[in-house]
Amino acid sequence: MNENFKNKWISQLKKGTLSYIVLNILSDGKEYYGYELITGIKELTSIDIAEGTLYPLLVRLKNEELVDFSWKEQKSGIPRKYYTITEEGKSTFLTMKDYWIDLNNTINKL
Repeated sequence: MNENFKNKWISQLKKGTLSYIVLNILSDGKEYYGYELITGIKELTSIDIAEGTLYPLLVRLKNEELVDFSWKEQKSGIPRKYYTITEEGKSTFLTMKDYWIDLNNTINKL
């Protein structure tokens, strides 16, 4: 087996699905700060995600108007940035979900 090819393929697959996973988590309507998203991703998947991967993704999702954020003061410590899904993000997620289901069905048929 070509281990290098396999590792690159897995990396690309994770990158390609991470936006979907983040929007999926946010689609419950709650607010999440970055570390909560990382924890949620790790609990729900086998993906080991680092802050250096998540935060640039959140910036891209914000630039695409799929997520929004607000700063929340904390009782102790510095304010946290909390992320929510926008209406555009909800619509995009549902479209992605339909595509994901179709793709998964196709792959399972193979």
